[in-house]
Amino acid sequence: MSLKTGRGAEAPPFIVMDVIAAANARAASLPPSAPGILRMEVGQPATGAPAGAVAAVEAALRSGHPLGYTEAFGLPSLRARIARYYLDHYGVAVSPARIAVTVGASGAFPLAFLAAFDRGDRVAMAAPFYPPYANILTALGMEPVLLECGPETRFQPSLAMLEKLDPLPDGLVIASPCNPAGTMLTPDELAAIARWCHEKGVRLVSDEIYHGLSWGTVAESTAAASSPSAIVVNSFSKYWCMTGWRIGWLVLPEDLLRPVECLAQNMFISTPYLSQVAAEAAMDCGEELEAKKAGYARSRALLLEGLPKAGFDRIAAADGAFYLWCDVSHLTNDSVQFTGRMLEGAGIAATPGVDFDRTRGGRYLRFSYCGAEAAMAEAPGRLAEWLKR
Repeated sequence: MSLKTGRGAEAPPFIVMDVIAAANARAASLPPSAPGILRMEVGQPATGAPAGAVAAVEAALRSGHPLGYTEAFGLPSLRARIARYYLDHYGVAVSPARIAVTVGASGAFPLAFLAAFDRGDRVAMAAPFYPPYANILTALGMEPVLLECGPETRFQPSLAMLEKLDPLPDGLVIASPCNPAGTMLTPDELAAIARWCHEKGVRLVSDEIYHGLSWGTVAESTAAASSPSAIVVNSFSKYWCMTGWRIGWLVLPEDLLRPVECLAQNMFISTPYLSQVAAEAAMDCGEELEAKKAGYARSRALLLEGLPKAGFDRIAAADGAFYLWCDVSHLTNDSVQFTGRMLEGAGIAATPGVDFDRTRGGRYLRFSYCGAEAAMAEAPGRLAEWLKR
């Protein structure tokens, strides 16, 4: 007997998760005396949550509080603290009522997409792109519209590119800094795109999860400052180093508050209480977090100097996040096979570009540099030796 499968079964894989599994298996197979695997495949900070967050959780566990459900949109104190972040960081007043605490940014995207779009709607995004954007949309019966972007637009969509779309899409996803290229839109570019989307009736979803991790080349700005209809996604995973705590947030336009709340009530009930306690405390750990950021900056500088000497000399402008997007077409046109050989031969795990770009990804790969600084310093030498063999 043949059983029916749902549309969600058609979602493509998130290949970096397969790379993680392969790197884990390779590490487990090595003898104790062998050099370890250098983990450059995943955007997960090597350090854990800031000390203040851990202390807040310890206090909550000792308090005797039941640690139960919260409101679907999260603890009022955390929502107020996030609202203060917008005022402090961007000079933008956002009401706490517009903030929805979510189960990571990964939990935020289905809520945003389901509330804003219908089955069959077309949602544009730059390619290369973070794979779950398109994969979640596909699973929900929506159509990703991929806009091929290159170095000439810093791997970001331009207003001129959007104005040529016919018909116009129902939505647009942007990310600044973006994953995988680490490039950013200038504040003027972001504002112009946000205003254009609002005027044309195109729902903007702005992924801002790498805010706090920019390197001085382009200023950070938020779509919330330029459009009352934009949806903003952010997360505690990256700057705040809290990947496993699974906590993020949405800044929502007024018309989507109740729809998203109802979806969140049914899909998640609420974000875990302890994660919310930790997140609120983490927002006051600026000194420690800036020290962690300084470590990424040192790793970035080492790689931008060392990778070209090793043979990886075609790197996208690394404005923010903690990734280097490398054109390796002079070395291979099969990034999956190439990164597999790199793992076996050099002991370095990196992500093949096909995860981020379906047509050109065979000649790109992504290095993440948020791992241990010593590992990042070692990587160029290992790569140079491997390429000589």
